[in-house]
Order: sequence, then C-alpha cells, then structure tokens
Amino acid sequence: MDNYPLLNIFWTMLELFLWILWFFLLFKIITDIFRSQDLGGWAKAGWLILVILLPLIGVLVYVIARGRSMGERDIAQAQKADAAFKAYIRDAAGAAPGEEAAGEGAPGRSHVDDLAKLAELKASGAISEEEYQKAKDRLLV
Repeated sequence: MDNYPLLNIFWTMLELFLWILWFFLLFKIITDIFRSQDLGGWAKAGWLILVILLPLIGVLVYVIARGRSMGERDIAQAQKADAAFKAYIRDAAGAAPGEEAAGEGAPGRSHVDDLAKLAELKASGAISEEEYQKAKDRLLV
C-alpha cells in the first residue's frame, strides 16, 4: 500500500464507478430494446447486435436515436404501475370478502369512498369541522 498513492485510489474508484454506471446503462438499453412495442423482431435484433458488438457506438447511437421514446416508455410504465398499485389499494381498502360494502350510499361503496367524500366536502367548506367529525364517527361505528 505504500507504493499506491491516494490520488490513484481515487482514480481507481472513479474508474470502477464509471464501469458500473456503463453496465447499468447497457442493461437499461437492452431491456428497453426488448420492451419497445414499436420495433419489429429484425429491428430489435439489429439494435441488440449493434449494442453488444460495438457497445460504445451502439449505446450512443441508441440514446441519440431513441432516447426520447425510451423516456416516454419509462414514464408510461411508471404510470401503469402506479395505476395498478392504486387499484390494488382501492380493492384492499374496500369491503372484506363475504361482506357487503357498508354505508348509507349505493351498493358497492366502501367506508373509504364515503370518508373521501366527507374530506372533500370539508375541504370545500360545504360542511364544518364539527359536522365532519359527527359524520365520520357515524361511518366508523
């Protein structure tokens, strides 16, 4: 360790970090190639061959040519996952299996829907804090 200066340690750490970053980018692009719906089989094969055989040029060309649509696909996938998560939460917060949805509203409405509507009414000023608490207590009993 005496013959390896501190600056070389930092340089080696930077090279390692950039190497790992490069592999993350490479795998991100490869998964984007397979995930893309607007590319046919031959186009996917061509991009994959270019990215694997000439990685530096292939990755740079892919990011330049398809970077915007790559970001749009990421956003669409995130929105789809968010919608699925929210649907799961709504289903999980609804009535328990085998029970009817309780409440005074229409069949199929849950306490969560009624509480959300009460919160909206309170936020809009349609009902006071005291009316909100009474209605909430009535729902939760």
